[in-house]
This record gives sequence, structure tokens and C-alpha cells, in this order.
Amino acid sequence: MTKKLVFVLLFAGLLLAGCQTSPQAGGWKSLFDGKTLSGWKASENKDTFTVKDGMIVAHGPRSHLFYIGPVNNADFKNFEFKADVMTTPGSNSGIYFHTEYQEKDWPAKGFECQVNTTHTDPKKTGGLYGIQDVMNNAPSKDNQWFNYYIKVEGKHVIIKIDGKTTVDWTEPEEPPRTSGRKISHGTLALQGHDPKSIVYYKKIMVRPLP
Repeated sequence: MTKKLVFVLLFAGLLLAGCQTSPQAGGWKSLFDGKTLSGWKASENKDTFTVKDGMIVAHGPRSHLFYIGPVNNADFKNFEFKADVMTTPGSNSGIYFHTEYQEKDWPAKGFECQVNTTHTDPKKTGGLYGIQDVMNNAPSKDNQWFNYYIKVEGKHVIIKIDGKTTVDWTEPEEPPRTSGRKISHGTLALQGHDPKSIVYYKKIMVRPLP
């Protein structure tokens, strides 16, 4: 066998291996099977979260749904997150990161990424709640799916709604004097805000980063 032929075969083998592994190359992991709440644990009002037609539905008294499943042992420091979200008129919700399970009240640890198109709270979808808010004009529309993207790397947080950056924030050397709001590590959670709010989540994915 000639050296040229060996080279061609090796090159072809590398291309084939690359094609076979490319679906895994991104490292995205699903956190929701589309059928059950397996891997998730709700806090004070368990029935606020249900699954319907491949979606997690947040509708009921205040509760938070914490991820406790096997992906990265439910502990994320640097990561990318994405989900499809749909609000309904007057509804409020949120996506928490670097948090931990808490049986009652609003989570004391971690950051909330706001989900709110037309609720009376002026802090709207795409804001890092109480840190770098999107005020008054939401980049989302009720009854329409939008993509929610969060990236945390080091002390840098980026949030994008449908590909448009709404937050680009780096935690300062002296973090805000707000209890629990400090870049660290932890799990993810979805918020059920109040009985009048109905918000839908699907295609919930995370990609741990080094």
C-alpha cells in the first residue's frame, strides 16, 4: 500500500468519525423529557407545575421547580442554557441559576432571569432581576414562543431573547449587597409566580462549560 493511499484512507476515516460525532459536539443536554417532571422538584405548592403536550406549565400559587436530575449532578457554574418560553397576558415567571432547593418563599440564593411580557411588574423579559433589568418594553410577546438563552462564564452573564442581547453584565469585584445574589454555582429553577400567571416552557437544554 502506498503512502499516498494510506494518507487518503486516514483522512477519510477522520472525516467519517467527525460526521458520526458531530451531533454530540455541542454538548447540549436535555433537562426535560417532554412527558414527566422527572429530574425536577417543586417547592411549596407542588401542583403549580404540570406537563401538557410536551410543555412544562407554570400555573398556580407561588412555587419554584428546581432541577435535581443527573446532568452535571444538577450543579452548574459555567454553562449555556436555552429554552422555548411562552407567556400569556398578565403573567409573570422566571428562570433561576446558581440557586438551590428551597421549600418556601422566593429563592434566596442565585439570580433570576425575568419572564414577563405584560404583567404589572415593570421589569420585563430578558432582564437579570434587580441587577440589570429590562424596563417597561418587553422583547417578548404574549401567546408567542420565544427563545430564552443564558450564558454564564466566570463572572460574565449574557442573556439573549430570540438572539438579541438583553443583558451583558459582569459582576464587579464588590458584588451588589443583595443577599444570595453572587456568582457561584448551583442548580436551575423555573418560577410559578401567582395563581393568575400561566407560562409555558419546552425544549429546556443546558451545556456545561469548562
